[in-house]
Amino acid sequence: MSTYFQPQKYPATEFASTSATDEALPVVVVGAGPVGMGVVLGLAQRGIPVTVLEAADQVSFGSRAICISRHSLEVAARLGFGPELEKIVLPWVGGRSFYRDEQVLHFEMTHGDHDVRGPMVNVSQSEIEQIMTDTLLAHPLITFHWSSSVAGVLRSDEDVTLDVDTAFGARRLRARWVVAADGGRSRMRELAGIRLQGNSYQGNYVIADIHWESTLPAERMVWFDPPSNPGSTIIMHQQPRDIWRIDYQLDSADDAELETQEDRIRDRITRHLDWLENDVPWTLEWHGFYRAHALALDDFTHGRILFAGDAAHLVPIFGVRGLNSGMEDAETLAWTLAAVIHGTAGESLLQAYSAERRAAWQQNVDNAGKSTLIMSPGSHGYRTTRDAVLALATTRPEFGHLVNPRQSSATHAHLSPLTWPVAVGTTGVLPGDPMEDRRVRVTTADGSVQSSLNRVRGTGFAVLGVGVDPAGARMIAAHASALAMALSPETVRAVVVPAPGAAVAVAGAADLTVLDDPDGALAQALGASAGDCFVIRPDGLVLCRVRDLSLLGDVRDHLKTATAPALGVVPTHTETTATPDELLRENVWMGLSEALDQAGESDREGFLTRLALLLGSQSGRREFEEALAAASHVSGKVSSGTPRHSHADA
Repeated sequence: MSTYFQPQKYPATEFASTSATDEALPVVVVGAGPVGMGVVLGLAQRGIPVTVLEAADQVSFGSRAICISRHSLEVAARLGFGPELEKIVLPWVGGRSFYRDEQVLHFEMTHGDHDVRGPMVNVSQSEIEQIMTDTLLAHPLITFHWSSSVAGVLRSDEDVTLDVDTAFGARRLRARWVVAADGGRSRMRELAGIRLQGNSYQGNYVIADIHWESTLPAERMVWFDPPSNPGSTIIMHQQPRDIWRIDYQLDSADDAELETQEDRIRDRITRHLDWLENDVPWTLEWHGFYRAHALALDDFTHGRILFAGDAAHLVPIFGVRGLNSGMEDAETLAWTLAAVIHGTAGESLLQAYSAERRAAWQQNVDNAGKSTLIMSPGSHGYRTTRDAVLALATTRPEFGHLVNPRQSSATHAHLSPLTWPVAVGTTGVLPGDPMEDRRVRVTTADGSVQSSLNRVRGTGFAVLGVGVDPAGARMIAAHASALAMALSPETVRAVVVPAPGAAVAVAGAADLTVLDDPDGALAQALGASAGDCFVIRPDGLVLCRVRDLSLLGDVRDHLKTATAPALGVVPTHTETTATPDELLRENVWMGLSEALDQAGESDREGFLTRLALLLGSQSGRREFEEALAAASHVSGKVSSGTPRHSHADA
């Protein structure tokens, strides 16, 4: 019996238009996908009434985005639906890639004992949306209108008027702010007369969800040129309740309309599962189709219309950055828009949101683009080098890292106008970095109890002091209290890690949380010295890191004007854990691909021969002979047709 999730349908909503004498609605959010609902929850959490317009009569159907990062789970927890979501997810930590029937990569994402959550979980987007919808419908500040599609937009300096088509006729709503979160085919974007800019990649993929009671592990599995579907690329992921997601690439010569018919999809999947020696019945539950895109608006703010998620940007799906980056959009937009509405910051704060999140899109594209060039190479050069990398990796494992999908991780805001500079030479967690959630122990009057950094710092701002004495703790608490008054209703919490031997009072200190860090593990993870103080934003990014605690008094003014102090240097990190050898191979792969694309079609073999002669003359005779042998060894490899990843050895 199928366990596939079936969304609940909702009756069309009847509502009245906003009259000329009515006060404008504070915020209307167009689109009830995860991003739109994330913005709604964040605003309502800050006391702002929100109206939601959703064109459909249910949440989306089908898995769509299924891989949810650790960081997105943290966002879900802060927005209030995390506990329910985490009840139904399927955790996983790594994956395997195969070239034909040979394994060429086994990767694991970073995870350790200090982590509150694993690096990644799987669950269908449809189920995420249902949990979020249930949370929204129970909130007194949220008004939800189903079967309500926007047909027209009229903008002014003070508000936005939306013409809305409903089952009960045309309606008109006027709002102070409108958030457009209506997806990749955004009607709001069309009505605003703006377009996404960027690149679309070659390569079409069919996606399908099947119910299959398999014993294969919960990991990301990819086959390049598998004997079951020669020339194709197949991706498999397990979801909860024995649902499996299968993505496979179509050949450029394939008729996409024909290949998305159910009988052709069943045939492709049957061939692959038979090759995996499957003897378990399965059913096709849902299917879809996609191409990879790297597109974005130049600016995510257009007057009083603010864009988020796929309405603002599209990223290649490889590395699962779409929904995960969209949840970052939602949380950042929620606290910045709330600050503007409450009058604790100027509208320039929304320009900071736009600058940050467009820069985050570029970070995602830079990483996902490399994965896309492996998964779906769009030129002769990249196809040639991709196939060569895969063939080499069967006998030279050091080439396998080029196939790594570069899974989604939290983006940074180093170049944000909000991010404070640091002193030259500062290392560790820097302003603009995401503050990693981790297990901590809280000191109480009755002893220490286990908690997490996210739980301790709350859903608003936090001021975290490391290695402080009692006087420093009191100063941090005072600054946090003053900042809370200035940013109200945004919360601000004070958290301190006492210096070794310092007795920071906890009895009656309702405005101060004291952490127990006897072995210095937290300070070491932060790269913090005694006296360092971090201000953490509601979305988990570090706003500033200071040693002079008196500077905390400047935070409010800089937030109000969306600026940062001028002194210091822009914080930067090397955003890769790759070794020098891995970086060299990556540069060789990409450089050679580009050079092949530039070579004349009739001169490609000549170009490669000249290149080999030049490189060979710069190496020793032994090294060159070994390289010739390695290249010759893989060039003649032919798949045996026998799966190396069957049920028995999974």
